[in-house]
Amino acid sequence: MDTNSCIIRGGTVVCADRALPDCDVVVIDGRIASIEPVGSSDFDAQPDATMGVLPVVDARGAYVVPGLIDIHSDYVENVASPRPSVVMDLSTSLYKADRELVSHGVTTIFHSLSVYGAHVFDHKPIRNFGNVSALIDRVAGLREGEERDHLIRHRLHMRVELDSVDLYDDIEGFLRSGKVDLVSFMDHTPGQGQYRDLLVFGDTLKGYRDVSDEEVRAIVRQQQESEKLTYAQITALASVARERGVSIASHDDDSEDKLAFMDGLEATISEFPISLDIARAARARGMHTIAGAPNVMLGHSHSGNLSAREAVQAGAIDVLCSDYYPAALLDAVFTLRDQCGLDIAKAFALVTINPAKAAGIADEVGSIAVGKRADVLLVREISCGSCGSSCDGAARTMPVVTRAFVGGRSVFRSHYPDQPCGYGRDTEQLVSLEQLSRPLVEAV
Repeated sequence: MDTNSCIIRGGTVVCADRALPDCDVVVIDGRIASIEPVGSSDFDAQPDATMGVLPVVDARGAYVVPGLIDIHSDYVENVASPRPSVVMDLSTSLYKADRELVSHGVTTIFHSLSVYGAHVFDHKPIRNFGNVSALIDRVAGLREGEERDHLIRHRLHMRVELDSVDLYDDIEGFLRSGKVDLVSFMDHTPGQGQYRDLLVFGDTLKGYRDVSDEEVRAIVRQQQESEKLTYAQITALASVARERGVSIASHDDDSEDKLAFMDGLEATISEFPISLDIARAARARGMHTIAGAPNVMLGHSHSGNLSAREAVQAGAIDVLCSDYYPAALLDAVFTLRDQCGLDIAKAFALVTINPAKAAGIADEVGSIAVGKRADVLLVREISCGSCGSSCDGAARTMPVVTRAFVGGRSVFRSHYPDQPCGYGRDTEQLVSLEQLSRPLVEAV
C-alpha cells in the first residue's frame, strides 16, 4: 500500500479507556479521521484529487490498537554490538533495529543511550562516549526521513550516570542541541538504588566478570568513593532540559528524599522505583512510574526489586518499557489481561497513551483518536500450535502483530497460516469515498 489513507474495517478498536467492537477506523492523509461502527460512517472530507478510492483493510477478529511507545530501550546496543568486542556500522544497525522493532509493534522508540564514567560490570565498546555521540547524531538524523525513509519514529533518551563528571560539558551540549527528547539521571553506586543490597550487587558483578569476593569489595569501595555530579550540576542540566522541552526522569528511586529532589527538578517520570511504597509515593507526586515489561513476563524483577505485576495491579505503575527485550511489550499486555485480570484497554494504555503522556508526545500519538497521527497496529491472537510438554496439552494463544501503520502508511505485514479469527489475512479492497456510509462486500 503506497498511500497514507485507508479504512481499517471491523476490528475491536482499543481506545485509551475502552474497547469498541466491530468498528471502522478511517485514516485520511496520515491522520485518524473517524471511528465509527462498521458501515455507519458519514465521513465527508474531500481527499486530494489524485485519490479516488481508499484501500480497505479487513481487521475483523483483530484488535486495532495504537502503535506501542517504548520510552526506555537499549536494544539498539545489542544490534550494533552483537558481541562485546564488535561494533557494527551504526547507521546500518539503526535500520536493522527499525525492522525488528516494528515487528513487535513498536512504532515510536526512545533509544536509551548511556553516558557513563566507569564501566563496572563489563566494558561494552558501544558505550564508549565516541560511539554514544555518533549514535545520538544518527538517531537525530532519522527524524528528517520520518514517515518516508523509515518504518517507525526514532527518538533519543540520554541516560546520564552520575559518575560522568568529565563529560558534563558534552551532556549539556547535547541537551542544548535539540537531539535529546528525554534525559534520565542514574546512580548505580552499590549500597543504594538498584544495588542497595551489596550481596545482589556482588552476584550481579560475578555474572559479568570473574572476580573474587575481595575484588568485589574493592570495586564497591571504589564506586562509593568516586566523584559524582553535584546537586548543583544536576540542577543546571535539568534546567537546560526544561528550557529545551526535554522530559526528565529519575532512575531507581529508593527514598522519599530522592523523589522530593527529582520532583523539585520537575521530573515527570520515575523509572524502576525500588519498592511498592516508593512507586506509590511517586504516583502521589504526579510522576509517571515505569517498570520493565520483562519483569511482567518473568513475574519478578531480575535484581530482586519491585514486582511489576503487583505494582500494576496496585495502580502504582502506569508505564511499561521493553528495557532490553522489545518482544516483551505486547506479551506483557496479554499476560496482565490473562493472569492478572486487567482490562485490555488499561493494559494497552501502559504501552501506548501513558508513555506518550510521560514523554510529552500524547498530542500526536499514543491513542486511536480523531486528529492524531495514524500509528495503528492489527494484533491477532493465534494458536501456539504444538509447543511441547510445558503446555500440558492445553490450547494456548499468543498475540502477534499482523499489520502496522505509521502515519497511515502500511509499514509491516505478516501472515500466519492458522488465524483463529477465520477471516483470512488482513485482506484489502478499494472503496470510493461515496461508499463510506454503506456496508462493504466482504473482502476476499
